[in-house]
Amino acid sequence: MFKSMLTASEDQRADIAILVDGKTIRARAGESLATALLNAGVVPLRHTPVSGSPRAPFCLMGVCFDCLVEVDGRQNVQSCMVQVHAGMQVRLPDGARHVGEPA
Repeated sequence: MFKSMLTASEDQRADIAILVDGKTIRARAGESLATALLNAGVVPLRHTPVSGSPRAPFCLMGVCFDCLVEVDGRQNVQSCMVQVHAGMQVRLPDGARHVGEPA
């Protein structure tokens, strides 16, 4: 589905672990969260609150908002605009944002 243009020998970035809904996935230091999720086969990232339609990263440059996830407790984070870091905790949203909780 999604494959890096770099070969394993060309990609010298460190391999790190992040948690996605409590499961560990491997990522490359410095890559966007959206890219890490796509590389790990995590799709869809969310479902729309109104129709329940599945959504996944589309533009990968912060324009479309289809890649919204919760990162380290912050809701509605554009995963394409955030670099992964070791120990990052990601939750894939289910429906609308939780009202009354901090953004």
